[in-house]
Amino acid sequence: MAISPNTTFSAGAIFTANQANAYPFGVCASSSSTTNYTLTTTVTIATGMTATFTAITDRLYKITYYEPQAGITSTLNGYTVLQIRQTSATGTQLQLGIAQNQAAVGSSASINLVHVGTFTAGSVTVVGCASTSSVTGAPTLTRSATTVARFLVEDIGPS
Repeated sequence: MAISPNTTFSAGAIFTANQANAYPFGVCASSSSTTNYTLTTTVTIATGMTATFTAITDRLYKITYYEPQAGITSTLNGYTVLQIRQTSATGTQLQLGIAQNQAAVGSSASINLVHVGTFTAGSVTVVGCASTSSVTGAPTLTRSATTVARFLVEDIGPS
């Protein structure tokens, strides 16, 4: 993938549309949630973690999914998985992160996923999904007004 950096500007130079288009366009879509979500063993869209944006050909998009406190089951070597997927919980997986315990004790971790890539031009929906290896101990994505789960799509420039 060839990156097309912008040019150096000097006094008196003419600013062109091509130069303007070499800049990132910024935030395309964003969602957040302060509502707790009880994990299941099925890959499911986590509460509030859906974003739809209009993709442009040959642009790079950065998708960030952050869970401030992902509970892990209390079974030995239990784990919680977060995923960024396209379209739905069964759509193409774009990124995955795992938090795992080493003892039969429930625990938690913050998980931050990042995916950078291009998309076919047009409307694109991306989702943040979660699952657990076991529901023993009732693992939960814990959120609040001060521990907010975030899902963010940014245009970071031409590919």
